Amino acid sequence: MSTTLLRSSTARTTLRAFTPKSARLAGLSITRSKVTLPDLPYDYAALEPAISGQIMELHHSKHHQTYVTSYNTFSEQLAAATAKSDITAAIALQPMINFHGGGHVNHSLFWENLAPKGRGGGEPPKGALAAEIDKTYGGYAALKGVMEKALAGVQGSGWAWLVRDTVTGGVGVRTYANQDPVVGQFKPLLGIDAWEHAYYLQYQNRKVEYFKAIWDVVNWAAAEKRFEQSG
Repeated sequence: MSTTLLRSSTARTTLRAFTPKSARLAGLSITRSKVTLPDLPYDYAALEPAISGQIMELHHSKHHQTYVTSYNTFSEQLAAATAKSDITAAIALQPMINFHGGGHVNHSLFWENLAPKGRGGGEPPKGALAAEIDKTYGGYAALKGVMEKALAGVQGSGWAWLVRDTVTGGVGVRTYANQDPVVGQFKPLLGIDAWEHAYYLQYQNRKVEYFKAIWDVVNWAAAEKRFEQSG
């Protein structure tokens, strides 16, 4: 399947109805309609040497926290604008809500996609998902090559995702710009962050090395569970 870059216009309606129910379905933590930073099921240094503890701490406690805080702030402003029937203000706020809400959704899924070695990290996919990968790409090694190529092709900031097509039932690799989340016809299975903040302190301009190293800590069990739930 060819890689498709989806621009921010495709995500304009993503979080307009981001209710506690929809958030629970995404595995996100909600307190009175506000999103919160999820705890990691592993220490910051647990993914070394693939991803340094310094990067993990900054990525989670600073970058992800910013998406959480900003989403909540802009959501409150949107509620106030809606209460005053200020349509112009509501429309102006929507891009920021989509961006920061997408950042929260993407990162919440991303942390689940990672695990230390010995706790699932780096183990190959299994079961029905592995069979679908074999059918589509001819094997796990080939899929990694496709995703690495897609990641290297991201211009600026974005993500590469292995997704499931809810119409065909098949899997494919798609790239998304900035913090656009996977929505609509496609369901996210496994995502890799191609933003510089995900790798630069450790890999600097050698991002291709990061794209290869991250497979050592990819948690396919999370992707397999999402695949089963998306059927």
